[in-house]
Amino acid sequence: MEIVRPADRGYAALQHVYSSTGRPGSVLLPRTTAEVVEALSTVRDTGRPFAVRSGGHGISSIATNTGGDVIDLRGIASVEHRGGRAVRLGPGARWGAVARSLAPHGLAISSGDSGDVGVGGLATTGGIGLMGRAHGLTIDRLRSAELVTADGTVHRVSDHESPDLFWAIRGAGANFGIVTAFDFEASDVADVVQTTAVYQPVDLAAFLSAWGRTVETAARAVSAFLYLGAGPTPFAQATIVYAGDDVDAATPEIERFLRLPGLAGQRAVVTPYASVPLTSGAPHTGQQRASTHTGLAVHLDDDLADRIATLLRSPGTDMVQIRSVGGAINDVDPSATAYAHRHQNFSVTAVSVRGGAAFHDAWEPVHRRMDGMYLSFESDHALSAVAEAFPPATLARLRDLKARWDPEGLFDQNFDVTGSPSGEALRAVR
Repeated sequence: MEIVRPADRGYAALQHVYSSTGRPGSVLLPRTTAEVVEALSTVRDTGRPFAVRSGGHGISSIATNTGGDVIDLRGIASVEHRGGRAVRLGPGARWGAVARSLAPHGLAISSGDSGDVGVGGLATTGGIGLMGRAHGLTIDRLRSAELVTADGTVHRVSDHESPDLFWAIRGAGANFGIVTAFDFEASDVADVVQTTAVYQPVDLAAFLSAWGRTVETAARAVSAFLYLGAGPTPFAQATIVYAGDDVDAATPEIERFLRLPGLAGQRAVVTPYASVPLTSGAPHTGQQRASTHTGLAVHLDDDLADRIATLLRSPGTDMVQIRSVGGAINDVDPSATAYAHRHQNFSVTAVSVRGGAAFHDAWEPVHRRMDGMYLSFESDHALSAVAEAFPPATLARLRDLKARWDPEGLFDQNFDVTGSPSGEALRAVR
């Protein structure tokens, strides 16, 4: 197993993530499950904090550190079609590469809107993607996994093998170990109808209310992400995906979005799904050092729309992203996975380059209307985030499982379900 330290060649390409800079004491690069076990033993013996990184960009910025260690899984990046719709993915693969590999088989797995995201982080947290309303969260297509727990044991987890662990890694996986292989059931999707629309609405709040109604009443085949720029002149760009190549069925669905007020331009194409997740392949140098706040909303009603419009006019806010959920995502029983948010229709994320008190204060009126949280979009690691991400019954079950599978709180460099950033709360009761 390769271990790269600050004085070694190649360290500069490994120390940072997309949204944060770091200077870890070592970066361990395992290439097999056995080497992951070895890496875990090595970092455990040092006693230093350590992070686990799947190789992608990591908006929540918890995949690097300063003075600790990083287990970087980019070397476990295989994408294996196993016949039919069965696919095995390594945690270090990136979703753009996954989409390109599956395309010749007429298959796809809904992931995020960026192809530079690593499989491991997204596939253990949720996966809000541009086919979510049609095919569910990424974790909803997961059928089994290989997991290394804190004691160095390798487990096969599924609905029939260690089902409690399988439940936990679908939403809170970073708390329970390192997944070294994911077995997915892909969807039969080759081409999709993708529309890019640009809006310059005069009344931003009215536009947002109309956008919300249009998304909620759209066919399940439609998922839509909206990106809003801050400032005195409202500007929005949307990516709208119809999960299939039936142009006759897609056309009336897309036209509903094109009738929204302020349309300034649009382009619709039939394209392979592999072209949908934007993929740059750029190295990660902490280039997007932004602060983010996020939450989930049931409806984008007039009140919430007005609050978001006000947020976009506030000092410190640079962008708001509104992603559709609902549809097939909400077909899943809330108790079926550790991701328990199965009644909301929107994910709302605010982005600030500068961050700071002004941004936090501007977010608060929107925050008060949020109903849960998807942790991958939150950069503030406050303890309150865990309670927002996991409803009380879910969090209680996670804490029981954490005490069983990670009694020393080894996996604590994340949104720790024990309620303590350092795991001290759990260690205090053991």
